[in-house]
Amino acid sequence: MTVETLFPAAKERLVSISNTAPLTEAAARLGSGHVDLIAVCDKSGIIAGVISKTDIVSRISQCRGDACAIMASSVMSKNIVYCRRSDSLRSVWNLIKQNGVLHLPVVDDDLRPVGMIYARDVLQTLLQEAKHEEDLLRDYVNGVGYH
Repeated sequence: MTVETLFPAAKERLVSISNTAPLTEAAARLGSGHVDLIAVCDKSGIIAGVISKTDIVSRISQCRGDACAIMASSVMSKNIVYCRRSDSLRSVWNLIKQNGVLHLPVVDDDLRPVGMIYARDVLQTLLQEAKHEEDLLRDYVNGVGYH
């Protein structure tokens, strides 16, 4: 299975902002609904970083007066872990484990974000796949459907 399997939900979850957007815009988007990670894009739409709720909270804790009137790009994480629609879910799960992340941007060939995939969805799909394989093996061993 590939990321394509989970793409409809990933596409709906994508929230992105410009790297020149104010940090307050990122905070507002993270505060609305179930947004956990924002893709930060440059002027050509290419992913330049990501901003999480933790990034916002750590920056706000350092604010003095109007010091939070800064751009999103000054707070974003620039070491981006991402995947593509054609990547296998097993390889995505390995990326998630190796990097200790809960969300991954899905990018196209030009590194433009097209979705946001959640670790729990990847794991749930992999577990369902394993269960299906286990059921098939059990049926085979028990001779179900064979006479």
